[in-house]
Amino acid sequence: MIRVEKVSKYFGDLRAVDDLSLEIEKNQFVALLGPNGAGKTTLIEMIEGIQKPTSGTISIKGMNWNRHRDALYRILGVSLQETQFMDKITVEEIMRLFSSFYGLASSRTEEVLEMVDLESKRKTYTVNLSGGQRQRLALGVALIHNPEILLLDEPTTGLDPHARREVWKILLELKSTGTTLILTTHYMEEAQALCERILIMFDGRIQTQGTLREILNRHGCWELIEFRTEKPCRSEWFDTLPGFLTIESNLTKEGNIHRTRIQLKDIAAAMPSFWKIVTERNLRIEDMECRKMNLDDLFVSLTGRHLEASDENEDG
Repeated sequence: MIRVEKVSKYFGDLRAVDDLSLEIEKNQFVALLGPNGAGKTTLIEMIEGIQKPTSGTISIKGMNWNRHRDALYRILGVSLQETQFMDKITVEEIMRLFSSFYGLASSRTEEVLEMVDLESKRKTYTVNLSGGQRQRLALGVALIHNPEILLLDEPTTGLDPHARREVWKILLELKSTGTTLILTTHYMEEAQALCERILIMFDGRIQTQGTLREILNRHGCWELIEFRTEKPCRSEWFDTLPGFLTIESNLTKEGNIHRTRIQLKDIAAAMPSFWKIVTERNLRIEDMECRKMNLDDLFVSLTGRHLEASDENEDG
């Protein structure tokens, strides 16, 4: 469906995308994850035809933007990071305007208004819509011509959890229609809820990709003990635990509380020795969590950064 071959993109001396190759098949829902500056938006904009690669090629259903621009406009639906609408125009007028670009019947406007649950807001000026309603309107505009491929760049950023899940519901319903989706997001939960394939991008390259289970298994994601204590813990206290892998101590200091994370192969096997050390060192544990590593933990191990914590502007 979409093939990216050895694509690089430079802005002066800045390398935004570096010799990147990937293929996306029909009806796949793919999440593109990465911290700000990883190159996600630049990659999406090259697939959309907004940016041109410095080198390499991009083809969509065997077509490219140099020769098949009109045809590609017909099969792609796009929602950018921010969509601005004129204030004094109603929801229905916006939908009819974009419907006219494709010569569609008025019935399509009604179908999409129902799909994005904005029928009751059809006469409402866009300036009076909530953030979630504006995002659903932007999604409706992207869907108006029934595109085969949908490209969404952080469509739920800034929305409250309820509004975010309303957008998720719409996207999940599209799966049964054969739509192919590429989604950039800062929310791990969103990627896991919507997409069967996950790409983690960092420094202009794909660091790893696959289903969630494949990625976690490939990178040896084991189990974690996380706990907080009044006094700092020393790494050498715990490196003799059965199945010990790594330890990160004093990750944050909240007043007089220190946080430690230990990665292990098997928490159950290590727990008796763990409690013995805690007792011998006279550690007072304020709280503790034992769990398997998740996608966010893997992301940190690959990039050194939490995905959702970054608040820098995406410029790559």
